[in-house]
Amino acid sequence: MSMPHREAAFTAPVEDYLKAIYEIERGGGSASTRLIAERLAVAPASVSGMVRRLAGQGLLTHVRYHGVPLTESGRRAALRTLRRHRVIEAYLVRALGYGWDQVHEEAERLEHAASDALIDRMAEAIGEPRVDPHGAPIPSREGAVVEVAGGTLAQLAAGASGRVVRVDDEDGELLRYLGELALRPGARVTVRDRAPFGGPVTLLVEGRQQAIGVALAERVLVAPADSE
Repeated sequence: MSMPHREAAFTAPVEDYLKAIYEIERGGGSASTRLIAERLAVAPASVSGMVRRLAGQGLLTHVRYHGVPLTESGRRAALRTLRRHRVIEAYLVRALGYGWDQVHEEAERLEHAASDALIDRMAEAIGEPRVDPHGAPIPSREGAVVEVAGGTLAQLAAGASGRVVRVDDEDGELLRYLGELALRPGARVTVRDRAPFGGPVTLLVEGRQQAIGVALAERVLVAPADSE
């Protein structure tokens, strides 16, 4: 799949919708009007109108009762926006010294204004990173992306070990707390114990014992230790 640098430009709302639909589909779900509305914090009626517009532009298909899957053109456009967002986050952290909890909102604003040429320069300046500061894969210039396989920390069995590969990036307070626990991409983690009935999960993180709730563990993606 190719991603030419001179594709049609889209408005910020269109890019936000395509990116949201891509992320819902990446999680294995069907991008329903309700899920899109929840993710973008907009009214369902607004989503319905935008869906009709995007379908008319050939960026998605509207399958009644089965969501709105992206077309190949829609997927390419979503990946272009994701590349811009994630390169900006990486650049802010690596080149400008931002904390990993400070970059999401900045990237949300800048991703719509930056040209692909500028993004390529930024990526080159920081060594062509493959992932952003939160472990999300950065699509290549050509539109290739390798999504990391794995499950959540909440799914890791007692006694099993893994490696943190990705965390949610939208909640700065959450990221600050994960940083305090050393639960960053690349960290080695072992589940020491799991309390029953939704109780805390006891972890060994880089040699230090921690206890976290199941809700938090569900927001940390890990790969099995044997996948390294």
